[in-house]
Amino acid sequence: MPGSAYDFTVTSIDEEQVPLSKFKGKVLLIVNVASNCGFTPQYTELVELQSTYGARGFEVLAFPCNQFGKQENGTAEEIKAFAASKGANFPLFAKIKVNGGEAEPLYKWLKSEKGGFLVDGIKWNFTKFLVDREGQVVGRYGPTTKPNAIASDIEKALGAAQ
Repeated sequence: MPGSAYDFTVTSIDEEQVPLSKFKGKVLLIVNVASNCGFTPQYTELVELQSTYGARGFEVLAFPCNQFGKQENGTAEEIKAFAASKGANFPLFAKIKVNGGEAEPLYKWLKSEKGGFLVDGIKWNFTKFLVDREGQVVGRYGPTTKPNAIASDIEKALGAAQ
């Protein structure tokens, strides 16, 4: 089993392999997103968090997912256009599954590190995982927790030694 989030390689929305080690030393907020969800307005707060904390070593990583109510059923190009319309200033990755046997390995690891309401399942879109500068999961937040509500936890993680 990998020891940190930095041990994974994921696929970008443009189908390029991205080793998460490129974010080593940064605080990450990993979010499963959807374009047609009641929680989609959270994109605005994700953009705000990236703008506020990006220069201090913070990065939002957005993973589109169509497992909940088929609310992310667009193509990669449609997803990119939607994210751009929301001002997304953070990396967008290829559409993934977060639950089940075909779940993205990164998400299997995240869930094993920080169980939630369903313990080893993701309940809905916009579930958020906060990862510290060492690549360890330090927080898990459900869809109803707005991104700005975890700003103090981000501050705490950013305050850790670099």
